[in-house]
Amino acid sequence: MRSNIVTEAGLPTRLNQWWAGIPFITSSVTVVCGIIYLVCLLAGYDSFAEICFLPSEVVSRFQVYRIYTAVLFHGSLLHVIFNMLALVPLGTELERIMGSVRLLYLMVLLATSNAIFHLIIALIVAHNPLHPYPFLMHECAIGFSGIIFSMIVIETSLSGIQTRSVFGLFNVPAKWYAWILLVLFQLLATNVSLLGHLCGILSGFAYSYGLFNYLLPGSSFYGAIESSSFLSACIRRPGFILCSGGATYGNLPTHLNSNTASSGLVSENLWRNITSWMPQRETTTNQPAQDSRFPGRARTLGATRNQPTSGVDSDLSLQAGLLENSETYNHLETSAIGTGIQPSDARHLNVLTERATELASHNQSLDSFEEKLKKLVGMGFEKTLAEVSLAAADGDTNIAIEILMSQQG
Repeated sequence: MRSNIVTEAGLPTRLNQWWAGIPFITSSVTVVCGIIYLVCLLAGYDSFAEICFLPSEVVSRFQVYRIYTAVLFHGSLLHVIFNMLALVPLGTELERIMGSVRLLYLMVLLATSNAIFHLIIALIVAHNPLHPYPFLMHECAIGFSGIIFSMIVIETSLSGIQTRSVFGLFNVPAKWYAWILLVLFQLLATNVSLLGHLCGILSGFAYSYGLFNYLLPGSSFYGAIESSSFLSACIRRPGFILCSGGATYGNLPTHLNSNTASSGLVSENLWRNITSWMPQRETTTNQPAQDSRFPGRARTLGATRNQPTSGVDSDLSLQAGLLENSETYNHLETSAIGTGIQPSDARHLNVLTERATELASHNQSLDSFEEKLKKLVGMGFEKTLAEVSLAAADGDTNIAIEILMSQQG
């Protein structure tokens, strides 16, 4: 008899699995930034002063294009690798909540707000009456890290957890997580734009506290974009997440309503990403008895993994029994009209009527379950896992999303 041999998946397989789990916009931004750096490297292009965010050139020559070219270019191989490894878990989490088109809009909004904050602070520092510091007007900022810092603040606000792990070395309070990263990167790395990262944090807090709400369009705007013909090829891709599957406009993920639209299971350990090539999610060890964000009673996924089949069988049996009783009720009702019935028979018909009403309500609950399942599938989750998680969450979509994200981690 041959012994069972268990082998671990090779690096190419793990890379393919990791890449397949990244949604469309997050993977597209990663590919675009990588290709731009590779083209610059092969072509020998290093004139970053022409495309970086330079406040003096934006003010004097109104070179607004620098706001967006600066975030796509990177100065070194380590620069682009570390930025993209940080983007993947953050972008994946936010894209599953918001949808692909909404996340792309958020990235453009954050790039614009970061540049505006950068420009305002540089002008204030350079022209303050006490002691002008004009060097900030001539500082050349480049890279995607400003948007990444904004996304860190937004995701931390959504997660609702109390502590964060810094590179897997030590835990810090979640509210100080972005600020501690700002200081550490400034101390440990060279040629780091303090003002660029600071403006990213400010933009993240402005979004989290709802200051950008008036700049966020409604669902009809995203629906019109998704229904356009030039995006049809993108929408058909498995990683594309429709905005109808993410948070709606009324429940946009901000600090003010994060209790109704939060998931919070995202990777905090960049070193673990580098060593395993798999995005990890961290959960707190001390969970409260009941999370106020998800009211109701929930079951663990492992405890119900073997139950959906029997649950479906019981539902089918219930439907068959009720249908039989309904047919009996119709037959008795016809006989009663023709021949007349006794009061005791009338009570029996009342019981059958109640069971027929239960059948109608049961069918309505099945329709609601199917709608929730379609919503989870539209967010990019596998149908079988989504069905099991939804059953484990007693039909609560928010708890089912949290279960699915924890299983993917």
